[in-house]
Amino acid sequence: MSDVLLELPPSLRSELKEPMGRLYTDADALLADAGTPLVAVGDIVTYHLLEAGTVPRLALVDERTKRSAVDSEVTAAISGFDRRVTVENPAGTLTRALLEAMREALDGEATTLLDVEGEEDLAALPAVLAVPESGAVVYGQPDEGMVLVAPDDATRERVRSLLSRMDGDADAALAAVR
Repeated sequence: MSDVLLELPPSLRSELKEPMGRLYTDADALLADAGTPLVAVGDIVTYHLLEAGTVPRLALVDERTKRSAVDSEVTAAISGFDRRVTVENPAGTLTRALLEAMREALDGEATTLLDVEGEEDLAALPAVLAVPESGAVVYGQPDEGMVLVAPDDATRERVRSLLSRMDGDADAALAAVR
């Protein structure tokens, strides 16, 4: 069983629907504005970045989109990473394994695909804290596009606030991504 550090309470779900950055529908335009290293959260986002010719330093996928399996074309196209790591992370949670794998990937130089057994949706939050100031996080906004998040002070504070209001050990989660 995975070591769940945080669990999303129903009271925070609506707050997470508000994008943390600028919304894009064109991967090339997003990449022109993105810093490095780049973190991609989600199969469809990762697919679009790869199709635009960019392998993110870190990508998190779970072979699902909007609670359904992604097309085999998307799964097949998600390749080209130096490393592939599998971690367990149940839906609506953040596990120690996921956070430590993210930190390890960002501390290294290799590109890493984290294949999440469970769900990767919440990983955008700790990714904003884990990525350096020069970096960027991209995640999908269902039926709207891709959100590009610059890890500025205001955004990091918003993320810390969200994580601290989740059920569980926020201090351990924050320590895992520093």
